[in-house]
This record gives sequence, structure tokens and C-alpha cells, in this order.
Amino acid sequence: MKRLIGIWGYPAPDVLEKVKANYPDNELIDLDVNINAPALGVLPDAYCRIMRNIIDNSLFLRDRLDVIVASVGREKCDSGWFAAKILKDMEFNIIETKYEEYSQTLNTPISKSNLPLNQKITAIMDGILNKAQNTIHETKPEYGFWGVPPNDLDFLDIFPDTTHVYGWTRCVEAGKPADIDLEMYVNENVPTVFFAQTFCAKMQLAKYLAKKHSGLYVDVDDTASNSVLAKIEAFIKLG
Repeated sequence: MKRLIGIWGYPAPDVLEKVKANYPDNELIDLDVNINAPALGVLPDAYCRIMRNIIDNSLFLRDRLDVIVASVGREKCDSGWFAAKILKDMEFNIIETKYEEYSQTLNTPISKSNLPLNQKITAIMDGILNKAQNTIHETKPEYGFWGVPPNDLDFLDIFPDTTHVYGWTRCVEAGKPADIDLEMYVNENVPTVFFAQTFCAKMQLAKYLAKKHSGLYVDVDDTASNSVLAKIEAFIKLG
């Protein structure tokens, strides 16, 4: 089985490129993503599901992980910093990065494309690991999805393909993951769902912006419940 370089958040690109050069035969893996690793109880159950993914995935893949490039700045969160300290204490090879200053803003064609929402968000996050060219076309926005990539990507399938992406996910595509002004931007003319992982600090932004823009606020821990799905579907129909 291939050796691994783990990442989470949005590591500083120059640091990640150096690590990739040092481990040219290793495969990159995003430790934020739920890979169905066993829950090992290192973090509390009442805690951000993405952070629990990071710890559980790291421990599950420990024998294959040569290094983890960890986002610990404003582009991630304090919990990302804490996770780095915990894993370093467990004797993982951790390289901490902060990516908070930028020389340019990249275009965001995927966020505005005709791809299904699930594919939009997956393509944006995959772009951190490997830049890929997608054949896409810009759409006129009819709905918006604001937030971070959810642990449960499947519930995004209920959104129309004319849904544009906002929030931290669009910041990632723009290459500015700690740009709070860009993160707070939405198109005021389209009905928008403001999403956060339960127990994530971004819940306060999502709730505030949903009220400000007459949107729908939802938070989900592990997988979206039927009541959450029903709320979103009703909001889309009324929109």
C-alpha cells in the first residue's frame, strides 16, 4: 500500500510543494474527509465532526502516514491547532503551516459552474491537493450554498445545479482561505442556505448571515436528518 502525506484545511502551498518534493512517491490524503475510520474516543462526542475525522483518520492510517501538513492558522481554526498539538504529542510527524496573507485572488469558476453542488465542492477541495482542469460552464445563480464542505456530502444532492458556492469553500477556490470579507460575501438576490458543522465556530457566522440575508440556517453533526433535508427542500421550493 502506498505511503501517505496527510493534510487538513488549506496548507500554505509553498510548504505543501516542498513536502511533496521530499516524498515524491507518497499519495496525498485529506484527513478532513470521512473515510469511515473507527471512532477512537480521543475527542469528545460533542465536538466538530470534521475535527474528529482528522484525529480518527490519522490514528487509523498511522502506519502509512509519513508526515502530516497541518493548517493551524485563521485559514482553519483553533481546533486545527489543537489537533496538531495532540497528534504531535502522539509522536506523529507534524508540519504546521499558516496561510493568512495572499498576493492575488484566483478566479472562482467552479463555485459558479453548472456542476452538481456535490461535485463543485469536491472539485474545489481536491484542488488543494492537485490542480485539475474541469470542463465547466458558468450558470446564472438561482440558489446559494454558504459554508464549509460538510461531513455528509450526500445531502448536497438535493440542491439544483444552479446553486452557487459561497463562504469558506469559495475562499478556498479563490486561494484566500482566511479572507473573512470574502467568506461573508453572498449574492443577496438568491435564496441561500447557510450551513455549518455542529459545534464548529462558524455556526455563529452562518446564523448571523442567514438572519441578515433572509436565508436558511442549518447545522449538521454527522449526517443530515430527514427534518434538515425537509427544511432545505421546502426552502428551495419556496425560493
